[in-house]
Amino acid sequence: MEVQKVLEQVKKDDIKFITLQFTDLLGVAKEVIIPVEELEDALADGVWFDGSSVEGFARIQESDLFLQPDAATYAVVPWLTEDGRTARFICDIYGSDGKPAEGDPRYVLKRAVAEAAKEGFDYLVGPEPEFYLFRTNEENRTSPLDFGGYFDLSSHEGYKVIKRIIAALENFGIQVETSHHEVGQGQYEIDFQYGSCLDIADKVLTLKYCAKKIAQMHNLHATFMPKPIMGAAGSGMHVHQSLFDLKAKTNAFFDKSEKYNLSKIASSFLAGQIKHINAMCAILCPTVNSYKRLVS
Repeated sequence: MEVQKVLEQVKKDDIKFITLQFTDLLGVAKEVIIPVEELEDALADGVWFDGSSVEGFARIQESDLFLQPDAATYAVVPWLTEDGRTARFICDIYGSDGKPAEGDPRYVLKRAVAEAAKEGFDYLVGPEPEFYLFRTNEENRTSPLDFGGYFDLSSHEGYKVIKRIIAALENFGIQVETSHHEVGQGQYEIDFQYGSCLDIADKVLTLKYCAKKIAQMHNLHATFMPKPIMGAAGSGMHVHQSLFDLKAKTNAFFDKSEKYNLSKIASSFLAGQIKHINAMCAILCPTVNSYKRLVS
């Protein structure tokens, strides 16, 4: 969406506040809130923040960073209506020299997408994010929301929360395909349509935002920790992957003449991931808790 069209839509939607969102190197969501009167300047020049205080971004002597809202990510936050409606933008990060910040996960992904495009491909993904819903008692101790297992019927409260999360995601323009109870007590999964990887990464960020905020409204806590309960099922995110041939307009992984209908490109793709799996773990498993999930 063009900047001018965004400004017109903001006025039409009667927006009073803007939340500017981004993630640190570990994928933790961050935000800066500005009044709508500052939006035009933010879209033109960005919004300053101290990058040295954000995991993986910058050292103290080079801490001046700027949030640059991506106009295409504009969406109204459905539950933030008190004292005026709020809209959300996902941001890119830039340094004071006007260059993209090297530690910005969105920029890292954009570079990879550009490299794939040079080879004639778009990288498509379909994720299956899992998370837990916990109750918290007066002593701040947590317990799973329900006692369900894989594909079990949700508790009434769980059903209400999941429905509200799905409705919020659709308000953000995310088409949910399915949701179900996972293996762990109080564990759920929400799947949405596959697409280009940058768009899907933004949608995963949005899912986490919606799940955590809506859980809070029900006095619950949503967590995407890989292993929140020792001895119980961990939360993962299966990612279905394919390469789309930009020239032929076809799935580059499909070849009916090959074994399992997997093309030579698909086989090479898988071989590359297996070869580099140790290095990939730095991104796929960025915390100590990640490895607790892998070993138990």
